Amino acid sequence: MPRSSSQAGFILASLSIATLVSAASSTAQARRAPPSGDSSTTVVIDAGHGGHDRGGIPSQKIPEKTMTLDVAQRLKGLLSANGYRVVMTRDSDVFVPLATRVAIANSYRDAIFVCIHFNSAKRVGADGIETYFYGRDSLPLASAVHYFVAGGAPTTNRGVRRRGYYVLRKTKTPAVLVECGFLTNPTEGEYVQTASYRQKLAEEIAAGIRGRSSVASRLTSTRVATSETIPYQPYIDQTRVKASSRSKKKSSKSKSSKKKKSSKSIDSEASVTPKERKG
Repeated sequence: MPRSSSQAGFILASLSIATLVSAASSTAQARRAPPSGDSSTTVVIDAGHGGHDRGGIPSQKIPEKTMTLDVAQRLKGLLSANGYRVVMTRDSDVFVPLATRVAIANSYRDAIFVCIHFNSAKRVGADGIETYFYGRDSLPLASAVHYFVAGGAPTTNRGVRRRGYYVLRKTKTPAVLVECGFLTNPTEGEYVQTASYRQKLAEEIAAGIRGRSSVASRLTSTRVATSETIPYQPYIDQTRVKASSRSKKKSSKSKSSKKKKSSKSIDSEASVTPKERKG
């Protein structure tokens, strides 16, 4: 009888240990895995510019290509630690044509595409965060990313904008382009040159990616988030900006001629990155 009791006690102890190990393993897996209901586990991160394309405007002191790559690499680390498959369009200081960036994104059916940029302007007072999207299926992602990045940055919220930039228009998966501030603004330029701020930007973008499936329905949209939902962000539709600009230029032969002389290749990042030229 004592022997039977000893065996029973050993079995119960073994079961308890097994249960604890199983629970710990499940908890660790839950921490590594993407949020439940997240059907897209591949994130294609596109660090703007690179190589001979420095980014920004002439005489700009802070190289945009360096800042975008640093934030992109930090974002990669955060997402990988959360169980996402991460693909980089560039992981070093090289130039990648726009068509190649799009082709990379389109080669993954379950992916989302996040393009990281910084803004520039001749007017040094220009500041703030803005996020771009094109396809309607990209609006939840844009809403979530902008909600966190603009909410976490100590600067102006310039809002969400819909516009047909090449990398947004040509991708077949949800895609956003986030402008993480103005490198030509003295205050924001100082922020961006600190590692802690670039880490903060990466963390906020990652939070937006993780939270995109929690964006509230537009039918029940509220501008105040709850513990379960992120509000749809109002946006400005700028999809006709280029067309309007072209129609004005066609009204004058001299202006049209000037346009042809100053036109840039489709592979130029200037055709992707919105830069505030007029201040």
